[in-house]
Amino acid sequence: MIVVTGAAGFIGSCLIGQLNAEGYKNIIAVDAFNRSDKKANYASKNIQEFIERTDFITWLAKNASKVEFIFHIGARTDTTEKSIEIFNELNLNYSKSLWEICTSHQIPFVYASSAATYGLGEFGYQDDHALIPQLKPLNPYGDSKQDFDCWVLEQAKQPPFWAGLKFFNVYGPNEYHKGRMASVIFHTFHQIKEKGEMRLFRSHNPKYGNGEQLRDFIYVKDVVSVCSFLMEKQPTSGIYNLGSGKARTFIDLASLTFLALGHEAKIDFIDTPEDIRSTYQYFTEANMSKLIEAGYHKPFHSLEEGISDYVKNYLTTEKIY
Repeated sequence: MIVVTGAAGFIGSCLIGQLNAEGYKNIIAVDAFNRSDKKANYASKNIQEFIERTDFITWLAKNASKVEFIFHIGARTDTTEKSIEIFNELNLNYSKSLWEICTSHQIPFVYASSAATYGLGEFGYQDDHALIPQLKPLNPYGDSKQDFDCWVLEQAKQPPFWAGLKFFNVYGPNEYHKGRMASVIFHTFHQIKEKGEMRLFRSHNPKYGNGEQLRDFIYVKDVVSVCSFLMEKQPTSGIYNLGSGKARTFIDLASLTFLALGHEAKIDFIDTPEDIRSTYQYFTEANMSKLIEAGYHKPFHSLEEGISDYVKNYLTTEKIY
């Protein structure tokens, strides 16, 4: 059995779709399955059993001998959430429990970290274990991911294979339920459809022009391809960046969305909301050499390729991956 936590969510449901396409049907889906707006993400998937998140640790302790691999994708991902207690419960302590069971039962384990751990990028964006303890995230979400990464690196006892994936800005199908936390591409598409224009955040940093903030955007199809590679090949265990390796501007992103829809670009700017302005990242770019050296050589989608596929084949019809 292959376990995927966060199975009803964006990346988790796409991962199940990828595993199904590769012939895996013995999927154990773990999540809180109480949101109707997420049901489409998993309704058509081949899933052996659904386990509620709150029941999963007990279930795993009893069924660990049958589990071949765990993808721990589920997490509280709202970067505007301020409750440290919520993050400690869902992102830190829950993950520690899974790690310990995987260690004692020798189950390979891949978990979702985040590029939010890099903060303002003072130490660059290299997934070097020696640098990770120095990182300074900008919000409680990033802190929770950083705390688990650091805890993992301190553990003498480990699963037979493990990988923590620092996801950069992931976009693509199955994020229809995410609201404010959906990708900028998702919001651009809907603003164009509704108003014929897109409003991007104005720059509040003199080093960057409006819309020229740079982020590493990665298509979710590349994310789940890497996950599949890690399960099949199980290279050297460790924490890996997972981005495209190339930073692009928000103007690029918005313009390409207009292009995919066949519209002339019409872009305006609004102030970045006060509640995120002080922790806003103006530049992220994953150093991808570690994953490439581990043997992953499949090319990543360019932003042009990813946006075109996402808009034309998914957003226009709300198709599920």
